[in-house]
Amino acid sequence: MIIQTVEIIAGIVLVVLALRDVFDTVVVPGESRGALRVARRLLAIMLPIWKWARRGKSGVSTSFAPAILMGSFLIWMVLLWLGFGLIAHALGDWFAPPADFQEALFIVGSALCTVGLSGIEAHGPARWALVLAGLSGLSVLTMAVTYLLQVQEGISRRDAGILKLTTAAGQPPSALGLLERYADLNSPEEIRRVLYRGRDWCATVLQSHASHPSLIYFRSVGVGSGWPATLGAMMDLALMFELLIEDRESRAPAILLRSEGLRLIDDLNGLIGLEAESDDTSAAAVPRVCARLTAAGYKVRSSVDAAEFAEQRRKHAGRVRAAAEHLGTTAAPLIP
Repeated sequence: MIIQTVEIIAGIVLVVLALRDVFDTVVVPGESRGALRVARRLLAIMLPIWKWARRGKSGVSTSFAPAILMGSFLIWMVLLWLGFGLIAHALGDWFAPPADFQEALFIVGSALCTVGLSGIEAHGPARWALVLAGLSGLSVLTMAVTYLLQVQEGISRRDAGILKLTTAAGQPPSALGLLERYADLNSPEEIRRVLYRGRDWCATVLQSHASHPSLIYFRSVGVGSGWPATLGAMMDLALMFELLIEDRESRAPAILLRSEGLRLIDDLNGLIGLEAESDDTSAAAVPRVCARLTAAGYKVRSSVDAAEFAEQRRKHAGRVRAAAEHLGTTAAPLIP
């Protein structure tokens, strides 16, 4: 009787912990606050192994984040399987014929996968244990499908902005390259639209990636350097309009874009526990930037504070670099 009670208590604890972790990860916005944190722990274990296996190649592969996601759901199902298996084993006398531990795992597994029993009858409390197992398995599978749809939607919205920017700004994207590209196309006024769209992109990425942190590690084929480089290029662009280029109408959206970008990188780095890296932006590079802007046809301010520009760029570039190095991708260069 004591052993059966211990099995029931242990099984209930496993089931509750697994369901709480699934709910926190899939339904509740932000990082899981449960005791298990399966996705976070699996990520911490697999990321260095994955990078080691891909040594010599850039970044995490496109299959890394999906593998972590599917692995998390597999672990959750196994925990539910073991939890309900312990409960079913403790209630083994309520099955006909009586179930040993191996048989209890089979019965519970068939209930979790909603495939039903095979020649085994359940009576009394065993029936309710199997009903709960079936409901739990169906709930987890349903949430898995829903979560995958949310992931795909978040990735598509993020990567659409990346593709648009890298088409004009080069690979890896740079703000200076973007400005020169629009100047070559004789449409410098389009840059202001980029500033507005950049704010929308930052808000979209922050909302989706902060709600579901696993999106941070998803990469899609054909987006090149990834979201850290795109964010860095947009923040460089905003800083140039704020401190270097004489354009009053673009200064306000530039300041707001940089604020949105700082909030985005701070929140995402905080979710995965990253500290800002050092950045080597120096005041000596600013005259070269100004010279290329002037050559492209932009009106540069008569008095430029090179030290202020370098200091402000180091603030965001170090944070973006930390994310890029963590993901194994490149950061946005100041001068392409």
